[in-house]
Parts: sequence; C-alpha cells; structure tokens
Amino acid sequence: MDIRIYDSKGLVARHFSDYLEQFIANRNEVHIALSGGSTPQIVFEELASHKREAIDWSKVHFYWGDERCVPPTDDQSNYKMTQTYLLSQITIPANNIHRIKGEDIPKEEAERYGELLREKLPNTTGVPSFDLVILGMGEDGHTASIFPHEIGLWESDKLCEVATHPESGQKRITITGKVIDHSKEVVFLVTGIGKKEKVAEIIKHEGDFKEYPASLVAPENDNLIWFLDKEAASGL
Repeated sequence: MDIRIYDSKGLVARHFSDYLEQFIANRNEVHIALSGGSTPQIVFEELASHKREAIDWSKVHFYWGDERCVPPTDDQSNYKMTQTYLLSQITIPANNIHRIKGEDIPKEEAERYGELLREKLPNTTGVPSFDLVILGMGEDGHTASIFPHEIGLWESDKLCEVATHPESGQKRITITGKVIDHSKEVVFLVTGIGKKEKVAEIIKHEGDFKEYPASLVAPENDNLIWFLDKEAASGL
C-alpha cells in the first residue's frame, strides 16, 4: 500500500494529475474506471486546465465504477459531472467513452454493462481487467456504490450489481469487488476531515474496519495507492 499525503485538496488533484499523465504515457491503450464525487471533480478540473495537451487522450478509454440511476442530463449523474468538467474540455474520441446508462432499467443495465466490460477490457484470467480503477470513499466507508448495509455485493460473482443508497433508496449501478481487485492498479482519492475516522480505521486495521466496503479493496497485484489531503489523513 502506497500512501501519499498532501497539504490540500488542490495539491491532491495536482499530484494525481501528474501521476495519471505518466501512467497514460507508459501505455499504448489505457482503460480507466472513473469515480464520482467532489474530489474527482477537482481532479477533472485540474486535468482539463493543465493536462489538456500534455496527455494523448486518444488512447484513453473511460468507464465508470458506479452511476446513479438517473438520466445523463441529471445533476446527480456521475457521467454529467465528468462531461462538464473533463470530457467537454479535452479531445477524446466519442467511441472511447463508455458510460453506464443510468436512465435504463437498473437490473438490465447492470447486465449490459458487465457484458460491455467483458467485450472491451483486456482479459487474461477470465475476469476483465482495468488498467486503473479510481475510487472515492464516503464518510460511512462505502466505495463505488457498495455501502456497508450491502457489503455482500462486494463478493458477487457478477461484474456489476444494482445497489441501493441506504438513506434515499436511490438505485445505483456499481462494479463489484471482483472487477476492482482484478485492476492492474487501484487509486483512492480521499479528502476532507469527515473521512478522517474511516481512513484511519481502514489503513491501520482498527475498530470496525471490516464493516466498511473500502477496507475490502485488495488488488491481486498489490498496486494500491491512497492520495489523501492532510485533513483526511489526520487520524493516521
């Protein structure tokens, strides 16, 4: 586990953007699963501002690790946020953008997206493999859209599942632990004082860490990086 701590959210975004530039430069084709949330938004703004020309976006394929079951025009859509802050600002082929169709019937879309992953991603072990999965973490310890009350979804035999937000009841599509742990590299982007407790418990294996889906992330090749700001890391 590689833990990188920076003084501010802005510095997290800057250093992750530098990391991503090098990551993409070293590969001929790159398959990346994106995350939603406030920290990725800052990262997308950094990429659009400072890496627009530096990165060869034509060899990048973007997917989503999870999506709310809303239309792509809805303000809650992870796709819309990415489109607004990154995709509309860079030159990338439309065929390289593989969104989850949150407007469709959730169960059918989970199955369709799983098949899309099988079709598009490299597969040498029987499980599709991203080059990079970018994850966030909620204050409750959830990651992707696997929440503590549905932690069993992590162990699903399926590539994608339908999840339910514990408070709103909103349906979401999420990739499962099988997909995440088969990624060649996994990165957590976590910022803010509200994440302090769960970050400390998960990284130090203390308290109720086993109840948090984020604690289950364990890439098979051990390539796991945490990008943290000093607030999120202040319990370490």
